[in-house]
Amino acid sequence: MPGKTSNPPDEAAETPHYHGHRERLRERFHGAGPEALSDYELLEMALFPALPRRDTKPLAKALLKTFGSFAEVIHAPVARLREVDGIGEASINQIKLLAAAANRVAKGEIKRKIALSSWNDVIDYCRSGMAFAAKEQFRLLFLDKRNQLISDEVQQTGTVDHTPVYPREVIKRALELSATALILVHNHPSGDPTPSQADIQMTKAIVDIATPLGISVHDHIIVGKNGHASLKGMRLI
Repeated sequence: MPGKTSNPPDEAAETPHYHGHRERLRERFHGAGPEALSDYELLEMALFPALPRRDTKPLAKALLKTFGSFAEVIHAPVARLREVDGIGEASINQIKLLAAAANRVAKGEIKRKIALSSWNDVIDYCRSGMAFAAKEQFRLLFLDKRNQLISDEVQQTGTVDHTPVYPREVIKRALELSATALILVHNHPSGDPTPSQADIQMTKAIVDIATPLGISVHDHIIVGKNGHASLKGMRLI
């Protein structure tokens, strides 16, 4: 007899006992709103298109157990997502689509607002895009004289604990964009946003070059999954 073949994770068929559960989730989502659903239930629903013939609850719970929160799941590195039992490429693509959508929405929100009149939005935007990244990134928010965002650019991507930053390149780019102010942002993949001595020295070097040219450095924000730190707020710049 031919050997029994197994389906890949995203295609495995199970008894469709979950159909009624899916409808109840949809009804709660549309009737009571997303706040009525827990993180794992929202993740379940997000995985429906990737797993049309499977109960998505076990996978949603496994992902949250592995990574800790909805945000950490969608921003988890693809290599780590693949380590979760029962996941397949369709599910990973769906999860990464959520991350891309969250980042796009946050970017759109910050672009239409005056950055410094909504500081919490700046923090939320930075955390949504960087707090859960596996490698350090150094990001620059270039602002005009009204503190409107001109451009948001990742200047460097480094290793798990270091990103090379070149102060003169930062200022050169600010001059190219006619920016009058900067917000520096980088992440700590360790989760602890406490600034290092190198972070402080690099920030001061950028300030020293920027100030004579009429460019203000409003802050250097460090984000991690455990929170954020503001060098300005800590009176380190």
